[in-house]
Formats: sequence, C-alpha cells, structure tokens
Amino acid sequence: MISSADSNDMKSKATKMEATLQIGKGGISEGVVEELRVQLKDRKLVKVKLLRSALEEGGRREMAEKLAEMTNATLIDVRGSSVVLYKR
Repeated sequence: MISSADSNDMKSKATKMEATLQIGKGGISEGVVEELRVQLKDRKLVKVKLLRSALEEGGRREMAEKLAEMTNATLIDVRGSSVVLYKR
C-alpha cells in the first residue's frame, strides 16, 4: 500500500505526463496487458488513455481496476479518460 502523500505526488507527476498507451475498440487484450507490464517495469508510473470506443466493455473505473489487477499494479488515479498506474 502506498501512502497518501506518495499517491498525491504521483498524481502531480502524472498530470505532466503524456499517455504512453491507448486502449481502443479492441479493449483490454493480452497484447495491451503485456505492453502495460513492460512499460510498468521500465517506467514504474504509466498513464493510459481510454478511448471512447473502449468504453463499450464497461466504465472507466471498472476498466482501470481490471488493468491494475491484471498487471499487479496500483491504481493511482482515474481522471477523465486517463488512468494512472504504478508498480514498484
């Protein structure tokens, strides 16, 4: 579990980041999950953009929680169509 201060610091950093992964109409595929795992390993903090076409699978929060669970990452923030994930 991360502290509130650490979470706030990561949210602040994420606002300045560009999304490095986009999820579209293909939804959360194994390829997307594997790419996210690689990025989390390399960067620790990753911002994902959920395109409108991806939201047919469910809501933003549900998709974000599913991504976090599938990658063993911590969900830091869901804001608009962006999701921020962190992995130690």
